[in-house]
Amino acid sequence: MKDHLQFYIDGQWVDPAVPRTLDVINPSTEQPVARISLGSAADVDKAVKAARRAFETYSRTTREERLALLAKVLEVYQKRYGDVVQAISQEMGAPLWLSKAAQAAMGVAHLATTIEVLKNFPFEQVHGTTAIVHEPVGVVGMITPWNWPINQIMCKVAPALAAGCTMILKPSEVAPLNAMLVAEVMHEAGVPPGVFNLVNGDGLGVGEAMAVHPGIDMMTFTGSTRAGVAVAKAAADSVKRVAQELGGKSANIVLEDADLDKAVTQGMQAIMTNSGQSCNAPTRMFVPRAGHAQAMAAAKAAAESVKVADALAEGMHMGPVVSEQQWGKIQGLIQKGIDEGATLVTGGTGRPEGLAKGYFVKPTVFADVKNDMTIAREEIFGPVLVMIPYDTEEDAIRMANDTPYGLSGYVQSGSLEHARAVAARLRTGMVHLNGAGPDPAAPFGGYKQSGNGREWGEHGFRDFLEVKAVMGYQPKQKKAAA
Repeated sequence: MKDHLQFYIDGQWVDPAVPRTLDVINPSTEQPVARISLGSAADVDKAVKAARRAFETYSRTTREERLALLAKVLEVYQKRYGDVVQAISQEMGAPLWLSKAAQAAMGVAHLATTIEVLKNFPFEQVHGTTAIVHEPVGVVGMITPWNWPINQIMCKVAPALAAGCTMILKPSEVAPLNAMLVAEVMHEAGVPPGVFNLVNGDGLGVGEAMAVHPGIDMMTFTGSTRAGVAVAKAAADSVKRVAQELGGKSANIVLEDADLDKAVTQGMQAIMTNSGQSCNAPTRMFVPRAGHAQAMAAAKAAAESVKVADALAEGMHMGPVVSEQQWGKIQGLIQKGIDEGATLVTGGTGRPEGLAKGYFVKPTVFADVKNDMTIAREEIFGPVLVMIPYDTEEDAIRMANDTPYGLSGYVQSGSLEHARAVAARLRTGMVHLNGAGPDPAAPFGGYKQSGNGREWGEHGFRDFLEVKAVMGYQPKQKKAAA
């Protein structure tokens, strides 16, 4: 077990103001792999002061200077890629294949995409006699979760750097080791002191201190809707900008003209990836009532083909969920589904056969689910599919929209035109048609209680900018004499 007891503030590793430690647990073994310090308001204040000093100069750097810096960050990140892969698998349980192919890879994707956005972004446009100028928002507080840690760190850090902002990052205390590697990358890449700061801690000790701090101009938060509401309330007194990417309960509508077996199998695989711990996972599957039995059989076969194993094992498989707390929550919701009368097709409570330790969950499928059942309303955040039969397409669309969330949606159809027509009626920030994957250049975010603002690509970049109008920027053109 290795100690990581310092924070990265003002370009150097420093001790916390008050010593307080926490073990980082490997969810595959339930054993500690590292120890970190939990920060306090005093550490946040130190980081904010460093960020405010750095903002005075970093905010005035040129596009070319920031492009060169981001290119260096990308170069160093790629050099440390293997370390990031190992850290993610050890601390949050993503299998090595997934950490390498997707988890760590999203860091490269966001850096590369941000570089392309920065190259051509119109920071200044003149309309008539007025200039519309985009400037960095200021000091940004960042709170990121454990489920896709590098993705959610880099889709904030990269555009903030590109915009000319300075920042304080509080990664999840459950999976902080990858963030410590990001700090090492920033240091080696030559990010100026105070531009990037990292303070480990929990929500009460560090997250709230960031949200209320008058020296922070913007909070960007990814996590549960409940925690996002708390951040927004804490930030309200200082009227700072708050961007939130929150929970989801995304609908996957399998239309009558879809290849049912293929659509169900793909949907099941999408949920099993990352052990169901994705806010945009297609966890509510709507299937035509006439095809419900066929869909149940396809989902059962897909779920039972999933191998579950230690995250550090080689090969394609599903790892554990992140923590004992998360495991217990998922078990309770699976039992709730049984108690409320849903049909348990496969899986259920307890660990998969042969796994006596680790936070492993059985790939689980419920059928005959009603849209008002707990398992259809609450975000389970585990490898659990709920299948809801529908009678008409109108019913499917109505039930898909009948949720407090609006992050993502999925539509499967044999006709792209048909899929597009249904997608247009979903009240969600994103829609995936016929198994389409994510696009790092597209805006990521949701409607309703799934948050506000957008991340990724140019839309995410704009969230880190203020807009200034400068009137009289150009003299009025005199009319020519008659």
